[in-house]
Amino acid sequence: MMFNKSSIMKLLLLFLLSIVLDKSQCVSDYDEEESTAAPVDAGEGEGVDARGHRPVNRQREPVPTLRPAPPPPSGGIRYRGRPTKAPTRGQVVKQIVYPDSGGCRHASEELGVLCPTGCELQTALVKQERTVKPVVADLDKKIRDLERSSSTFYEFTHQLDQRLAKRQKLIKDNENVISEFNKEIEQHYVFVKENLESNVPSNLKILRSIVDTLHQKLQKLESVVTSQLEGCQTPCTVSCNVPVVSGKECEDIFRKGGETSELYLIQPDPIFKPYKAYCDMTTENGGWTLIQNRQDGTVGFGRTWDSYKKGFGNIAFSGGKNYCDTPGEYWLGNERISQLTKTGPTEVLIELEDWNGDNVKAHYERFSVQGEANKYQLSVSNYRGTAGNALMEGASQLQGVNRTMTVHNGMFFSTFDRDNDRWTTDSRKQCAKEDAGGWWYNRCHSANPNGRYYWNGVYTPDMAKHGTDDGVVWMNFKGSWHSLKKVSMKIRPFFQQ
Repeated sequence: MMFNKSSIMKLLLLFLLSIVLDKSQCVSDYDEEESTAAPVDAGEGEGVDARGHRPVNRQREPVPTLRPAPPPPSGGIRYRGRPTKAPTRGQVVKQIVYPDSGGCRHASEELGVLCPTGCELQTALVKQERTVKPVVADLDKKIRDLERSSSTFYEFTHQLDQRLAKRQKLIKDNENVISEFNKEIEQHYVFVKENLESNVPSNLKILRSIVDTLHQKLQKLESVVTSQLEGCQTPCTVSCNVPVVSGKECEDIFRKGGETSELYLIQPDPIFKPYKAYCDMTTENGGWTLIQNRQDGTVGFGRTWDSYKKGFGNIAFSGGKNYCDTPGEYWLGNERISQLTKTGPTEVLIELEDWNGDNVKAHYERFSVQGEANKYQLSVSNYRGTAGNALMEGASQLQGVNRTMTVHNGMFFSTFDRDNDRWTTDSRKQCAKEDAGGWWYNRCHSANPNGRYYWNGVYTPDMAKHGTDDGVVWMNFKGSWHSLKKVSMKIRPFFQQ
């Protein structure tokens, strides 16, 4: 007999349905109507019962067992004994014959009662037994209770004796220890008394002389402080004078005859007012305008966008001469740097020095900084030097895309309040914040001349605020965890020499 396709499909569906129902009956211990489990959404895990109900899984958990039944109640009599049944009619009542019948009295009643016989004694004893037996049983119980209590008292008394013996031993031992301590205290007392009588007077004399000496030094310090306060009543002023010669930049001043390295007035654009800058007139034929200098950590470089725009720090001071011959720590200002590089081809010289006195340099024949509208974008080219081409090629310790992310050429300028780096748009992740300065950050740096200044050079992630290499770093020279002692950036117009 042949089946068509529809009948075969129906049979298969019925078979699968019976298997599913059978499995559901084997696994579940509760009917669907009794289940209170919450519905399960796709991907959200198992349902949770709103009432804390957890059905037992018989395949994984043991079946709960019954608790033991409590004992029945004791004490109290609720019912009396049942009465005996009356004799049935037609039955012959047997006469009770006592063993000693007729032996307790005379044949003639006038003769009176004979002496008690065995039957009378038995009757009397039986009557007494009913009352004596409970008394004897009660006495027996009391004797047993007394015996048990007596044994308990004996054990307790024995324990008390043992405790008393231990306590007496402990007291005796304590008395021995106290006597030993008393002996030691007496010895220490004698020793201290002898030392006080012999050494203290001489020590007091020494202390008095020391106090007198300190008093004299304090008087001298007070006089020095007084003189210093008198000298500080007037504000401090720079004693060095600004040279008469000035120009568009330091190269112009050098060509006009200003050959001494010191502070000058420069005016790249006649529209704007002149400003002070330090000119290096000796390094590589001179004419360099110092735009950045780090040397002693006296100026913090974790500044705002506006501060980097205008410039900050100490331009120069006198090193004992009548002019400002020594440069200070400062940033010339992004607006001024941009103006200087817009006037024509400009080269930059970056000089680095570690804490061992080793010096290297990085020279770029082309250097320019765009205006604020272009976020002071950096451009460098034509590298030569000994420090490593960090600005154009990134950190030499890295490879591939990791190295590419440390190239500074083409980057916008970033500060902690103006994020222009290529890391991420997340305000919590900024190179300028984590690396402690304003710079042309990528993601983030191979060079960080404006980072945090660390004395003695070596620092660790634990010392850094964010655990990053935020020091004065040039990775191709000393790596990430050596903060340099000195860094300077100098620019001048590029020309063939």
